[in-house]
Amino acid sequence: MKKVKMKAKGKLVTAAMFVVLCWAYSPIGVHIGLVSYSPGQLALLRFIVASLFMAMVAMFLGVQMPKVKDIPLLFTLGFFAVALHHIALNFGQRGMSAGAASVLAQSTPIFTVIITRCVLQERTTVWRWCCVLGGMIGALIVVMGDKGLGNFSLNGLLILVAACSWSVYFILQKRYSQRYSTLTMVCYTVWTGTVVLLVFSPGLLTSMLNSSALVSLAVLLLGIFPSALAYVAWAYVLSYSEVSKVSIVLYLIPPTAMVMAAFILGESPSVLVLLGGGMVILSVLAMSLEKP
Repeated sequence: MKKVKMKAKGKLVTAAMFVVLCWAYSPIGVHIGLVSYSPGQLALLRFIVASLFMAMVAMFLGVQMPKVKDIPLLFTLGFFAVALHHIALNFGQRGMSAGAASVLAQSTPIFTVIITRCVLQERTTVWRWCCVLGGMIGALIVVMGDKGLGNFSLNGLLILVAACSWSVYFILQKRYSQRYSTLTMVCYTVWTGTVVLLVFSPGLLTSMLNSSALVSLAVLLLGIFPSALAYVAWAYVLSYSEVSKVSIVLYLIPPTAMVMAAFILGESPSVLVLLGGGMVILSVLAMSLEKP
């Protein structure tokens, strides 16, 4: 019995580490993809690949048919989780390092607190407000310090918009997740988001024909791993674990992304990015460890 439990725990740890590696690769793949594609084209191509992959997964595992009344909701989820999030992320990363982008992308819980308090009027503790303040200061340091003081860029603010967009998706998905299975929600979010991104289709084929093999491989990996397989693996982890416990492993994403960026892209994070990134991660971690 003990051996079976250890084996099951090992599978969960492996799945969680797989998710970390996938999502840590995401800003690196975007950095490479932007060499040949516009931000909009890159987002569309990435999710065309993800949509096709999720369609194959759905064929084997099955998904629920959506109710007509839920179609606007599913398109809203796709807009915030896929379209707006990745467009803002791609435009923002044109002027940010992959490591700094991965740090700012982890500020989602900070915006979740702000939205739930200001829009949904949910009660927020003083402790959480202190964490939000610390996280926002850290994010500002990252934005100002990525390219050196005096080289302030709006690109970092766009990545924060992407994090805010993901917060909106997370809140909506959490409120309506009881209507469908996790896999069903992921599939329809990816598919509807891809439909919204079709506005960037003009010129995509020409960019694909002019793209190098290295860039094409990077985009293919973006579509399969961070945009599809990682979500399936994360759904598996959440189905067998408590969200509050396993979510802590996501804080390994920024340092993992920085190490990967150093080897693949030759990036070296500045001291200010490390300082600000540490403040963001510690603030979010402190928020998640707060006792209910």
